[in-house]
Amino acid sequence: MTTAPTLSVSTAALELCADRPLVVLTGAGLSTDSGIPDYRGPGAPARMPMTYQEFVSGGTAQQRYWARSHLGWSRMRQAAPNEGHRAVATLGADLVITQNVDGLHEAVGTPRLVALHGRIADVVCLSCRSTTTRASLQQQLGELNPGWVERHAAVADRPDGDVDLDDTSDFVVPACSCGGALKPDVVFFGENVPAARVERCYAAVDALAGSDGVLLAAGSSLTVMSGLRFVKRAAKLGVPVVIVNRGATRGDEVASYRVDAGTSDWLPELALRRT
Repeated sequence: MTTAPTLSVSTAALELCADRPLVVLTGAGLSTDSGIPDYRGPGAPARMPMTYQEFVSGGTAQQRYWARSHLGWSRMRQAAPNEGHRAVATLGADLVITQNVDGLHEAVGTPRLVALHGRIADVVCLSCRSTTTRASLQQQLGELNPGWVERHAAVADRPDGDVDLDDTSDFVVPACSCGGALKPDVVFFGENVPAARVERCYAAVDALAGSDGVLLAAGSSLTVMSGLRFVKRAAKLGVPVVIVNRGATRGDEVASYRVDAGTSDWLPELALRRT
């Protein structure tokens, strides 16, 4: 990995990405400037998200999830895309892979986008697999739990539309019309990303090897393998990897350039160079 001073590393990384084919991988750090906290950024407190195994363990866990998410979603859906999201949408990337579920890439019309972990704005039934919108469920939850949002207005936000709240025993959760349990249509920790999404991402990374392209990872600590595997695949194929993130990442050792910077500043500069 390049060890030149930060400014020269940033400039070199911009020049490398300026006119080559790109695959862009984004993480939670891209959305922190939109007011959505991340799990592992500098200064982020230790958090234990609910796992898939815990969610499907029964009604108590699902009640706790939806009680907290009802509060978190009412705030998250107010978040607006920032300059980083807008810049990514204009890069002309062969593919944009996001680990985020907040829908902010979709809000700016990012083309050729794979939401690797799904979208928090969608809900799926674990029994019949039918999907509905989170907005309609939010309305149901509000009607079944009047005053819930107002009573807990002071609780702190957590990533992925969650909040810090322990007492959820009186929260009422509706079932699907078939009687099945409802789950946000996102990939929980401990759950597998759908194979078709993974294969599409691998194919785009593989194509970079034949087109003198670059993999750009922006705003991700690459702590979980769902995103790190694409960085490792690119490095194995000899594809240059540029990582832009505040703080260290698990991909740093294979990066061609590692830029310690905020995505809302760095990505617009790249967008200008690619126009």
